Amino acid sequence: MSEGVTAGFSSGLRPGSPSAAAGASRPGAMAAFLEAAGWGDVLPVQLAADASFRRYYRLRRGHDRAIIMDAPPPQEHVGPYLLVAATLRRLGLSAPEVLAEDRMQGFLLLEDFGDDTYTRLLDRGADPRELYALAIDTLAALQRRVAADDLPGLPPYDEARLLGEAALLTDWYVPAFTGAPLATAQREDYLALWQAALAQVMEAFPATLVLRDFHVDNLMLLPDREGVRRCGLLDFQDAVCGPPGYDLVSLLEDARRDVSPALRQMMTERYLAAVSGFDRRGFTRAASVLATQRNCKILGIFTRLWKRDGKPGYLAHVPRLWRLIETDLQEPALGAIGRWLDRHVPQAARACPVPPEAG
Repeated sequence: MSEGVTAGFSSGLRPGSPSAAAGASRPGAMAAFLEAAGWGDVLPVQLAADASFRRYYRLRRGHDRAIIMDAPPPQEHVGPYLLVAATLRRLGLSAPEVLAEDRMQGFLLLEDFGDDTYTRLLDRGADPRELYALAIDTLAALQRRVAADDLPGLPPYDEARLLGEAALLTDWYVPAFTGAPLATAQREDYLALWQAALAQVMEAFPATLVLRDFHVDNLMLLPDREGVRRCGLLDFQDAVCGPPGYDLVSLLEDARRDVSPALRQMMTERYLAAVSGFDRRGFTRAASVLATQRNCKILGIFTRLWKRDGKPGYLAHVPRLWRLIETDLQEPALGAIGRWLDRHVPQAARACPVPPEAG
C-alpha cells in the first residue's frame, strides 16, 4: 500500500494563500488550493461523508494519491487537527502527513492511507482479535508516551464538558422518543446524578490524550509499517486531555458495531497489562461510567442528526446503544442514574430505532 504521495509539490501553504481569496465559492476555493499545491490537473473524487460538516476527497495521479480534507469555516477549524496530527507523529504513531494546508479556507492535503479501515477489514472476515490487539497496543503506547513526554495544549475533558455531553440525551433524545420535553427539575436531577458519578472518575486517574473517536471506522491497517505504526489513526481533530479509559470504551463499546463480550474482556485485560499501575476495580468502575456517559451522549447526537440535520440513518444503532447502557448500569456507581432512566425513559422509548416520521 502507498505510504502517501511522492514529493514534487509544496509541503505547506501559508494562511492567506491564493485559495483564501475573499468571496470565492467553495469549489473555486478548493480548485485554487489544489492548483497551488500542484494538483490542479486532478479531479477530486468525494469519499463517504461523515456526521460533521467536513468532506473528504481522493486525488489520484498515476501511482500518487492524496486526500483533501474540506473543513469549511466557521463550522470547522483545521488547527486542532494539525496540532494533534503533529503530536501523534512526534510520539511515533501513524497520523497522516500534512502535505499542504490553507487554514483560512479550511483545506488540508493529507497522506492517503488507502481503503483498509478496520470496518472494511472486519466486514471482509479479518480476525478481530488481531486487529483489536493492534488497536489496544496503539492506545496503550499512546498513553505511555504522552505520560513520558507531555500533553499537548488541548481543551480539558472536564466535568463541565462531560455534563454538557450527557445532557444531549435529555435535550434531544428524551423529547423525540417520549413525545414530551423534560421539566427543568428533572433535567437538573439527571445532571446532578452525573456530576456525582463523574467526580469518582475525574479524581481517580491522571489526564491523558483522549482522541474521543477511537473506534473501527477511524482505524486503518498499514501493513508496510512496523509495530504500532501499523495502526493508522484518523478523525482525531476533537481530541482533548481527559480520563484514560475513554478511548478504550470508545473502541470496545462501539455505537455502530457489536463487539462480543469475550473479545471485550480479552482486550480490556490486554490494555490493563500494557498500561499497568491502575487499580483494577477503580478502572472498571470508571470505564462503566465513561461508557454510559458516552453512549447517552451518542443517543442525543444521533437524535439531533435526525431531527436537526435530516439524517435518520444513525437511529438504526439506538437498540445497540441501549443494550450497552443497560449492561453498564449494573455497575453500582451508576445505580441512581439507572433508576432515573427507568423513570423517564421507559422501555417503549428505547426499543424503536426509527419513529414513523423519520422514514
